[in-house]
Amino acid sequence: MRVAVIPAAGLGTRFLPATKVVPKELLPVFDTPSLQHTVEEAANAGIEEVILVSNRAKPAIETFAQQAGGSIRVRVVYQYSPRGLGHAVECAREAVGDAPFAVLLPDELMGDSSHLRDLITEHDHSGKSAIGLKKVPRNEVSAYGCVMPQGVPDATGRVGIRDVVEKPNSVDAPSDLVIIGRYVFSRDIWGHLGVLKPATGGELQLSDAIGSLARKGGVVGVLINCSRHDTGTPLGMLTASVDAALRRKDVSPALRAWLERRLSS
Repeated sequence: MRVAVIPAAGLGTRFLPATKVVPKELLPVFDTPSLQHTVEEAANAGIEEVILVSNRAKPAIETFAQQAGGSIRVRVVYQYSPRGLGHAVECAREAVGDAPFAVLLPDELMGDSSHLRDLITEHDHSGKSAIGLKKVPRNEVSAYGCVMPQGVPDATGRVGIRDVVEKPNSVDAPSDLVIIGRYVFSRDIWGHLGVLKPATGGELQLSDAIGSLARKGGVVGVLINCSRHDTGTPLGMLTASVDAALRRKDVSPALRAWLERRLSS
């Protein structure tokens, strides 16, 4: 597993007015751009090249790619119209080729690389696409793609996937297992992305392609085994920043002391 795709073409309207100047993916989680955390997660899982799917309205993403450095190569391809996550991934097809590849959504910040490594291991073992899963209360499934599993997860958190339902209501949801933003795909996913039809709102949904592949028996789910922050909202970004600072030995004591004083006043 050498290549990872990170979709980063969105305009970050939830973060206005900040995103008039800085792309959402480059807003800091404490003192490090959010996107840098995602790239480092990929590198620590053994990925050698990251393909950022951006748009021409975000030149700062290109600058980031040019200056990323380290042990991983970062380059940019473009999504020229906002046609959904499935389309964004397909925009990287030429750059990826026919090799298996990972997809990391930068709106979800993982505590470490262990979950991505688990997905890579599952793909290497089974040859199937592997997707990250999380168990949530039934009243939260409507915010996610929800899977129809083959039984229950085993002792290692693995479970076969029969289908995917995008944002079902709590009554009709096929399970309480939802897809999170980490995936490892076999090359078979391209055939399913290439024939996608627009969903409600006109977007091409990645979850529809996963569901199509799952119905062919080509998808395994793996439960997340590390911490995770949803940084797709300002509050989520703030909590991720606080959590990151609390893990820093040079910052944590002073921050904890300030928080205790602030919360007790």
